[in-house]
Amino acid sequence: SANTGPVWTTRARGQSGEVREFLSAGLAWFECMRTPQRRKSGHVLTCGMPAIIEVRELTFDYPGLRALDRVEMLIEAGSITALVGPNGAGKTTLMRCLCGLERPVLGRIVVADIDVIAAPRHSHTQLGFLPDAGGLYDALTVSQCLTYAAAANNLRAGLEQRVQETAAQLSLSDRLTQRVGELSRGQRQRVAIGQAIIHAPRVLILDEPATGLDPEARQALAGLFRTLQQRGMTLLVSSHILAELADYATHMLVLRQGRVIEHRPLHASTQVELRIELLKDAEAAAGWLAQRAEIAGVHCNGSTLRVTCVPEPTAQAALLVALVNAGFSVLRFEAAEPNLQQSYLETLRTDSASRA
Repeated sequence: SANTGPVWTTRARGQSGEVREFLSAGLAWFECMRTPQRRKSGHVLTCGMPAIIEVRELTFDYPGLRALDRVEMLIEAGSITALVGPNGAGKTTLMRCLCGLERPVLGRIVVADIDVIAAPRHSHTQLGFLPDAGGLYDALTVSQCLTYAAAANNLRAGLEQRVQETAAQLSLSDRLTQRVGELSRGQRQRVAIGQAIIHAPRVLILDEPATGLDPEARQALAGLFRTLQQRGMTLLVSSHILAELADYATHMLVLRQGRVIEHRPLHASTQVELRIELLKDAEAAAGWLAQRAEIAGVHCNGSTLRVTCVPEPTAQAALLVALVNAGFSVLRFEAAEPNLQQSYLETLRTDSASRA
């Protein structure tokens, strides 16, 4: 069960101060778990769907460096979460801990109802991981790579059928007898993803999956991620290419200096941004819009207005009619697409201001 209590693992500690820190963190964990909403510092996402990943008080140290500092998060089942943050924020360390490849100083990780720290090997039955390096053997054929990955995950029954199904899913059926070392960068990445999903895990964790891919391969990769999500898989994807993440991510998790500073849905909002272009009198239109109850904010840039408005389509349609009836010449009226990069940078600015 995900709520039976904390599991702590710790390296040898000879300093009383480290022991006190360890005990203090344990007490903090219990205090967190006592609260009805089970939140910490406002950064644990309260899920509308059941959580398939639960992390509590996760702390990881390298010599002289705290890489993860009491990280807490809940990841919704069936979501695609963009894991973003500056270099050195702790993203790769977090992913490796989630996969049971690193042992934290303390904390609790539950994936698909399996305690990862207590049973890391068992958790791999429900986890797929694509590391930044890929982990491919160039001398093996595509079929051999997939077969090896399946066997490593204790998949025995129907192995050949599963290899064929995975290859078809990744458009690799015509490459099964080809050596991996002979493939293009995009094809190699698909083989690596095939190794991660061959055993049909419920959770897929990917570290910089689009690195080195051309635009066409990146687009195909985004389509694959959406397909995996539609089939019930939960994805956690780390990438520095924020525009690409925005194409398929449902949530954003921002990590900075080993701490979660924001975790939220990307598309569930009580407001939307409209882009309105006018033939003339943009400043006058901005003043007129600012007086309306359905408008939360107006920014004027030349002839273009960016307007924060209520999300109801009927209200937006009525606003357009009202603009025209007020005598403004509207050339364009459309909802602006959510900008993940702008949202991320604003989160960092807010966090920096709070630390100042």
